[in-house]
Amino acid sequence: MLTRRKFMGALSAICALANMEGNALAIAPSGKEYHVSKNGNDGNSGSPSGMLRTISAAAERAQPGDTITVHTGVYRERVRPPRGGQSDARRVVYQAAPGERVEISGAEVTGNWVRVQGDVWKTIFPNSFFGSFNPYSDLIHGDWFDAKERPHHTGAVYLDGEWLTEAAKLEDVLHGTVGPLLWFGEVGEKNTTLWAQFRGLDPNERRTEVNVRQTVFYPDKPGVNYITVRGFILRQAATPWAPPTAEQIGLIGTHWSKGWVIENNTISHSICSGISLGKYGDAWDNKSANSAEGYVETIHRALKEGWSKENIGHHLVRGNTISHCEQAGIVGSLGAAFSVVTGNTIHDIHVRRLFTGAEMAGIKFHGAIDVEISRNRIYRTCLGLWLDWMAQGTHVTANLFHDNEDQDFMAEVDHGPFIFDNNIFLSPMSQLIVSRGGAFVHNMFCGGANVVPFDDRQTPFLKPHSTEVAGLHDNPSGDMRFYNNLFAQAGDLSPYDETRLPMHLGGNVFLKGAKACKHEAAPLIKPEFDPGIRLVETPNGIYLEISLDKEWSVEQSRNTITADLLGLAMIPNLPFESADGTPAHIDKDYSGSLRNLVNPFPGPFETSQGGKQRIKIWAVDQGLRV
Repeated sequence: MLTRRKFMGALSAICALANMEGNALAIAPSGKEYHVSKNGNDGNSGSPSGMLRTISAAAERAQPGDTITVHTGVYRERVRPPRGGQSDARRVVYQAAPGERVEISGAEVTGNWVRVQGDVWKTIFPNSFFGSFNPYSDLIHGDWFDAKERPHHTGAVYLDGEWLTEAAKLEDVLHGTVGPLLWFGEVGEKNTTLWAQFRGLDPNERRTEVNVRQTVFYPDKPGVNYITVRGFILRQAATPWAPPTAEQIGLIGTHWSKGWVIENNTISHSICSGISLGKYGDAWDNKSANSAEGYVETIHRALKEGWSKENIGHHLVRGNTISHCEQAGIVGSLGAAFSVVTGNTIHDIHVRRLFTGAEMAGIKFHGAIDVEISRNRIYRTCLGLWLDWMAQGTHVTANLFHDNEDQDFMAEVDHGPFIFDNNIFLSPMSQLIVSRGGAFVHNMFCGGANVVPFDDRQTPFLKPHSTEVAGLHDNPSGDMRFYNNLFAQAGDLSPYDETRLPMHLGGNVFLKGAKACKHEAAPLIKPEFDPGIRLVETPNGIYLEISLDKEWSVEQSRNTITADLLGLAMIPNLPFESADGTPAHIDKDYSGSLRNLVNPFPGPFETSQGGKQRIKIWAVDQGLRV
């Protein structure tokens, strides 16, 4: 069985070879290649001269080692891969033809809209139009879901690719004159009727669509391993609520499998979640009464269902743009373990706030064991990154967070060890912490902090690099490490003044407006120094304007961050290690440049220059630069 180290080593070698050839996606297929075209026929062979018409027909034919290449067009189907590959070297690859625009949609174009009054129109479908799944009678529900005292359905109405807002009642559609465009649905015994506002236009003359499919790319069964999905536009799915205690169905999802590569796709307009790396379904779905004890039992059942390093996870999610999802951009309970999430752009997640719950974030993971979250840009979300339960061996590095409404990240009931290094946190609130056993090194914090003193839930810690539960513990505050960070604007460590467990701090710099923690013996505090931090977006990337002072290295010498310095996370009594078991050693900065190992510069950028600087922190091709 392939180890994670060998798996990621093989991926790195492939990417390096592809980059030398100038195309990170140019991986030669090892088996047969099937071609799909809107002008094809599912009775054809799938050859370039006899293309198939649907991706689903190609999926039925593809065997391990085969590639499915899809050509220009909008494919309105749900792809249910019946089988995966046998190994990383013998995958089943689904790819958009290079340079061609290929969309897979969960919606259908609709006409036959009839004006009711003013800007309000309606259309009627026979229920048979939807088959066995009608999203306009499918209520969003489940553990930790809050409907805000009104029903919400998984369906939507779209105008020119953008969704309208579901109204609580028909009267709101008929009499609403301002605000977002509204729709309302009613499912009868034989027909489904939709009413919608189309202000100042005729919907029959525009691209108007309705949801018909729950998901776009998702296996019907668990254990469909080693699949690659590359280069598609994936949109408009009527996804259900995805709590950690139930089957987590995303617009695209792995369904409790191993070794998927989801790369360089544009994923948007999922009613709940975009990408799911999450849990299988069983008779206990949504029956946990919103309790910690219920989730502990979910973990025990998952272990019996094969949750292990050998069977589950090891996914690579790279270079995708994920937006307009009302629960999570990427969600994963248990099934995301041992995975890498890198180079993605995630934005506009849960911004409409029609409903709420405890599962909303740009990335929301439970059980992020040995997971790397790196070089992502996460912005305009309710909460950027939420590591909930069992973030152990998790490495969060070189990410850009900005303009997130609640916090850039939250760590909830994790016992560690986990590491955040070289990240840029620019939102008004940086962190919400209900955890311990973490290390925060060489980050830039521009927002506040909220630290919960104590949480009495009994939550698991694990054996090293394993899914096996070693024990349960409650959640006292403290046992955190903050070294060589740069705090500015509203950056704040003072909420750690009162903790139940010891704190470990050193080498931090606090600029104008930032607050230190009283437990740090000699912080470098510069209350008059204004770094003038500003993000600048240009056609070729994003730049950070900031003023730095090279004298910070003269005034205070700092240690290189190593596993020896970080010590042991108290509750699991484990060292800070990489996923492959090697000791942690933070020897590179945000851009990948080597650090000064004698006296590293504070914050995410290793520099010997002072004064105002303009640093490129996000490139247009960020997702391809692996």
